[in-house]
Amino acid sequence: MAFPTITAPYGLKPVNLIGGRGYAGSTRNIPIASNYATAIFNGDVVQYTTDGTIIITTQTAATIVPGIVGVFVGCSYTDPVLGYKIFSQYYPGSIVASDIEAIVVDDPNCLFKVVNVTNTTADGATTGLAPLAKTRATTISTNAVLVLNTGVAATGNSRMGVFINNVTSTLPFIVVDVVENTKNSDGNFTEFLVKFTPTYHRYTHTVGV
Repeated sequence: MAFPTITAPYGLKPVNLIGGRGYAGSTRNIPIASNYATAIFNGDVVQYTTDGTIIITTQTAATIVPGIVGVFVGCSYTDPVLGYKIFSQYYPGSIVASDIEAIVVDDPNCLFKVVNVTNTTADGATTGLAPLAKTRATTISTNAVLVLNTGVAATGNSRMGVFINNVTSTLPFIVVDVVENTKNSDGNFTEFLVKFTPTYHRYTHTVGV
């Protein structure tokens, strides 16, 4: 049987919850500050700031960035030019409006599908870092670094991925499982199910923003 080929990272996609419970689409609306300059794409990891709004995360390697709250899946705001409400897959940046709200998957027990990529450092290519296949035996219960490729405005989709490299407990994600239906012809995997490490997610970590 031929499986679909994964050619590029696409951010984090909610799949289900720990323990096999289904993901029912629950989200939380969290403000984005008016005129926040950085674009946020569907599938990007986001974090709280000290004023209670969210920004795209700056988290990469092992140093914990306080305030990570989940994964961005869309937003709404009143367009300052058109004057009506916009519902968008991504936040384009530099929107001047008092009602910008991000839609965030904030459950710390959520499992996300994500692509393992070739390096810990993001690149400037339009497709992001290439997927890197790994075996089940070398990945399950290890941890992963978040890789901050910039998203694509044409689609509104993230290009964030992860780099699975060791068992360090101070990395942002725990690898829970492989994605069977996109395994390679050699039996290895490029897509994995991950969850936030408790010390990184705001709801399961004792340190505030």
